[in-house]
Amino acid sequence: MDQYYGTGRRKEAVARVFLRPGGGRISVNGKDFQEYFRGILVGVQALEPLKVTNTAGRFDAVITVKGGGPAGQADAIKLGVARALLEVDPAYRDILKTSGHLTRDDRVVERKKYGLKKARRAPQFSKR
Repeated sequence: MDQYYGTGRRKEAVARVFLRPGGGRISVNGKDFQEYFRGILVGVQALEPLKVTNTAGRFDAVITVKGGGPAGQADAIKLGVARALLEVDPAYRDILKTSGHLTRDDRVVERKKYGLKKARRAPQFSKR
C-alpha cells in the first residue's frame, strides 16, 4: 500500500501527516477533521495545499498533532500536507512554493527576561 509522509511544525505544534490513496477522508488525532477544528477558521486553511494541487478527493489523510494551540496546529498540518504531497509527485513543488505552502513559519514566542514583567514589558517607572 502506498503511503506518503510529511512533518509540519509551527510554534510549539508538531504534525505528522500520512497521505494514502482514498476517497478524501481526513482524521486528526482519531477525530474527523471538521470535528477537531470545529468553528475555527484557520482549520480550513490547513487543507489549502490539497486544493492548490487539485488532489482534494484523491487522498485519505491520517494526521497526529501534538502541542500548541489550534492556530499553530492548523499551520503545522498545512506544512505537513504540503511536504507529503511533494513525496506524491515532486512536480507539485513549483505550485506549492509559489503559493507559500513549503515555507516554515519560524516565529515563536519570545522568552521572558528577568527584571521585566513579560518578554519586553518593563515595570512602570516612578520618578518619586
